[in-house]
Amino acid sequence: MLQSMTGYGKGEAAYKSRKITVEIKSLNSKNLDISTHIAPSYLDRELPLRQMLAQHVVRGKVDLSVKVEDTGSDSAACINGSIVGNYVEQIRTISRQLGISEPQDWWAVVGRLPGVTQTPATDETTDEEWTAVTKAMEEALGNFAAFRRQEGEAVQRKFEEKLQNIATYLKAVEPYEQQRTERIRQQITDRLSSLNIDYDRNRLEEEMIYYIEKLDINEEKQRLTNHLRYFADTMAQDEPQGKKLGFIAQEMGREINTLGSKSNQAEMQNLVVKMKDELEQIKEQVLNVL
Repeated sequence: MLQSMTGYGKGEAAYKSRKITVEIKSLNSKNLDISTHIAPSYLDRELPLRQMLAQHVVRGKVDLSVKVEDTGSDSAACINGSIVGNYVEQIRTISRQLGISEPQDWWAVVGRLPGVTQTPATDETTDEEWTAVTKAMEEALGNFAAFRRQEGEAVQRKFEEKLQNIATYLKAVEPYEQQRTERIRQQITDRLSSLNIDYDRNRLEEEMIYYIEKLDINEEKQRLTNHLRYFADTMAQDEPQGKKLGFIAQEMGREINTLGSKSNQAEMQNLVVKMKDELEQIKEQVLNVL
């Protein structure tokens, strides 16, 4: 079953007064590209978090976010009185030196200066808290995988529809093949008759057979049919097959292009155009398959 490279998963856990939230988002990419946004208190555990993610994600541009919200009252930011006093003294001194008025609203000025407020130092992550983080991570990974599978199933249904359409158009080409051969033979015969010259009929037959064989599309039809079957069989495999499906789609394109170059009949060319349109939609979607 196919999996999409587009995915989203969220997990939450609680530890004492802290709420831990893990979010995983991904987009399509040729390789595995992980970027992280981790709360400062867990930066020392970034490597294990990356390893957990890499075990579940083979390919894609993945963004990992780990946030922590402390709802306890002891986590409120503190005002550093000594820094505030130092700022006030400096402003007063500069005001006297430059002859300008002191601020009327001191807090509006001082409150925006760096270092006035300080967040209490975060204790080192305990084993119990790390257990809560990994729980949130595992929940996010589970939801992320389920999202990818759901998206992959939708893409697979779309692929099956497009493959069937191409097979139907390929089958519709057959009635025109015999007509085309007879038409080519008749056109050459009529042209020679209009020239009113003698010619070797046996040699003409040989040349016509050679010419018609060059326009024969049986091999292209057989190869395209095999590619359609191989694409469907590859989708059914459990391992990630996105790159292989891309290669098969390229081979399908080559056979359809060859059919188009050999089709010297309007009805056949119209069917080839329809096959190309279906294949183009497959190629667009296959870029997002894991």
